[in-house]
Amino acid sequence: MNRFATVAIGAILAATPLQIMAQDSTNPFLQPYTTKYGIPPYEKIKVSDFIPAIKAGIEEQDRNLSAITRNRALPDFDNTILPLENLSPILERVASVFYHYESALSTPEFAAMAEEAIPLLNEANNKVNLDDALFQRIKAVYDSRDKLKLTPVQKRVVEKYYRMFAEQGAALSPEKKAELVKVNDELSKLFIQFNKNLLAATNQFTVVVYDKADLAGLPESSVAQAADEAKKRGLDGLWVFTLHAPSRLPVLQYADNRGLREAIYKGYTSLASTGENSNLPVISQIVKLRNEKAKIMGFDNFAKMMTSRVMAKTPEAATDLLLSVFEPAVKRSHEEVADMQAIVDAEGGGFKIAPWDYYYYADKVKKQKFDLDENQVREYFSLENVMQGLFDTTERLYGIKMVPMNDAPKYMDEVQVYDVVDSKTGEHVAVWMCDYFPRDSKRQGAWMEQLQSCGIFENGETRRPIVYNVGNFSRPAGDMPALLTIDEVETTYHEFGHALQSILSRAPYKSIAGTNVDRDYVEMCSQMNEHWAFEPEALKRYAKHYKTGEAIPDSLITKLNAAGTFNQGFTTTELAGAALLDLKYGAEAEVEDVMAFEKKVADEIGMPEEITFRYRSPYFKHIFGDDGYASGYYTYLWSQVLEADAWELFKEKGIFDKKTADSFKKNILESGDTEDALVLFKRFRGHEPDSNALLRLRGFE
Repeated sequence: MNRFATVAIGAILAATPLQIMAQDSTNPFLQPYTTKYGIPPYEKIKVSDFIPAIKAGIEEQDRNLSAITRNRALPDFDNTILPLENLSPILERVASVFYHYESALSTPEFAAMAEEAIPLLNEANNKVNLDDALFQRIKAVYDSRDKLKLTPVQKRVVEKYYRMFAEQGAALSPEKKAELVKVNDELSKLFIQFNKNLLAATNQFTVVVYDKADLAGLPESSVAQAADEAKKRGLDGLWVFTLHAPSRLPVLQYADNRGLREAIYKGYTSLASTGENSNLPVISQIVKLRNEKAKIMGFDNFAKMMTSRVMAKTPEAATDLLLSVFEPAVKRSHEEVADMQAIVDAEGGGFKIAPWDYYYYADKVKKQKFDLDENQVREYFSLENVMQGLFDTTERLYGIKMVPMNDAPKYMDEVQVYDVVDSKTGEHVAVWMCDYFPRDSKRQGAWMEQLQSCGIFENGETRRPIVYNVGNFSRPAGDMPALLTIDEVETTYHEFGHALQSILSRAPYKSIAGTNVDRDYVEMCSQMNEHWAFEPEALKRYAKHYKTGEAIPDSLITKLNAAGTFNQGFTTTELAGAALLDLKYGAEAEVEDVMAFEKKVADEIGMPEEITFRYRSPYFKHIFGDDGYASGYYTYLWSQVLEADAWELFKEKGIFDKKTADSFKKNILESGDTEDALVLFKRFRGHEPDSNALLRLRGFE
């Protein structure tokens, strides 16, 4: 998902144009972009531009920070809070591109530069977040917020800044601040190492197949993709499989060769756990330092510190939510395994279902129960058709249209760029980009981020967002287009749901715009958007056979929907299990043996032996690649409670009901953090969130 904006790299104070030009007239980050809508001029950006621009941005930030703290006027919204929204335009420009490249274009040259850049960016963060003079001004505005003539939204912005600074340690003593800076610096270096190890380990692992007979059961597209990968590596006539999802998942789901499935499974689940790229010692250090950080901040442990900042409030409340879903999910998974074992036995397999058998035999059970062949379904899900369906649904629901910008700047040729416009007036709403195929310089998974938020920028100018989605989907292979799996279709809609919350945002300030909302609320919009992918009314409009152009038949749609809650025991167990593991890490002072700790947690919670945590510790990037979801991975499930309850209203009123869609757009997608999330949700739904809605949605009730 997205990287949240931080105070220190927010982008109405700025260096003069002459000062900027004197620094380097060729560095594209040092002056406002002149491109349409302010899209970064990627073709002009060099790796060597980042460090000078970061340093120039820090200097600009220091000057503007000094101007705020030395202002003798009584602190108010206009002279203290508003300037924080735009503390350094230079730093905002360079940081937004830097963090995007770190995940999507981390070449060896960029990665080497990033090791110098990240400590500089963290230091810039600390300068702002721990500045006592600044915090005292923010506190003065906060303390007098009921007396100042503030709008309700401005008052909320003030309260958010106060909370953000307090949570970052601004109220600590000088001694404690120094300790915090040291811990944060060490953690940032460990995050770099974790991500570096993970990328290297992922790229190093391959399975080479020499006999075509070993490929039995695999889709033609997967075989062609493996042949292309082999050819790329100088192994013409062979087949190479990697740990990237488009290569790994078809093997686990379709390969008849059990040994091949086991090799891929064990390669993935042991990722970054041995050798020079092992993340085990990195994780041990991260856990220890996070505990130290929590103690500095006055909390018993890291999990208590992190949950205190969101809707759950305590690790116990988060755990209770998880267990309420985990336990029925485990029960369902036992039923799923029994169905699989029955097939193994009927075929005379002579073995007990193992984790590397789960996807394969689940697919067999699905075919047996629903007569559904996912390979057949993929033929209707070319990437082009799926995107057209996504755009069509979005226009019908929210009245926006996607217009290709073929001449827009791009960092890779295969990136697509769109001008998002109001479908009635043609007014510009946002820019959306997508980058959907894997490469060695891109981390695994799929996510959304924004290069530019909406809100008030320097000189009082209001701008609209620039948003992008990144994925790792199946590439075109041979003469076939990119044919997406059901999971990839769902992911496309999920990440675009995140994008919509930024694209449609109407919040007036960047700090509360788009996805800058509570962590346990941010996944609601993405998970809601998944539903429209497989609704019959939507499928009939976009799911067309890639060869014949014929619409997906009703019989196949019926099977798809009948199988909608299939395998939810597995899906929910691996997700809730990972969330429980995350909270357990947050409660520990130290973990010396990471894999032993992971096993201990699995045994304690009753993790079925046939199912692994969605992410095992050495590649659990959500919680060890940065602090984003640390002791907060559970928020995916809390968001799913909100999503399930909200979706029931659409199902009741009609999935394209204009009144319901308008309400969702206004109260959820456009609002950002202008009001409390629960208030906004109740305004849309009409009642408090119903946790049983999730059990109903997943077929557990």
